[in-house]
Amino acid sequence: MTEVQDATSSPFHLLVSCVISLRTKDAVTHEASARLFALAGSPASLAELDEASIAEAIYPAGFYRTKAGQLRRIAATLMADHEGEVPADREALLALPGVGRKTANLVLGLGFGVPAICVDTHVHRISNRLGLVATSSPADTESALSAVLPEELWIEINDLLVTFGQNRCHPTSPRCTGCPLDELCPRNGVTRHR
Repeated sequence: MTEVQDATSSPFHLLVSCVISLRTKDAVTHEASARLFALAGSPASLAELDEASIAEAIYPAGFYRTKAGQLRRIAATLMADHEGEVPADREALLALPGVGRKTANLVLGLGFGVPAICVDTHVHRISNRLGLVATSSPADTESALSAVLPEELWIEINDLLVTFGQNRCHPTSPRCTGCPLDELCPRNGVTRHR
């Protein structure tokens, strides 16, 4: 989720960038977020934009038309129900259109400093591969990691494992040779590696 961190540490910008980032490459997310924030940098200004303008700003992000509607509804909900502020509450975040646990936890952790584990595909895969957990879903991984990781690592584990997953511990054929965790890693689920 490094693209979200690049946008800004404002909870609103984190939330918007995270919604844009789903099923979208980091570079596309960064550029799309920058274009949108140039048009609307606050919930009030985003709520005033029409969906077509939002869609045009975030194109070519994946599912840009669907996300445009979600972003406009998020902004409207923030204005109507939260005095124009992103709530620092998981349940309130989850009630926003298009916001799931991963997004809510990322906003809580990076935007508000609230200990939360943001589990994406990298965190889920690598946590299981290393034998930290034995889970079949990201929600189960979040729960299992919260039981084994000290709370002070909850916010940073996502960034660490995402970077590790992008650069070394790939989904297929991870680069195990020379890996600093090679002697500790049981390589759960690894059928071939480099």
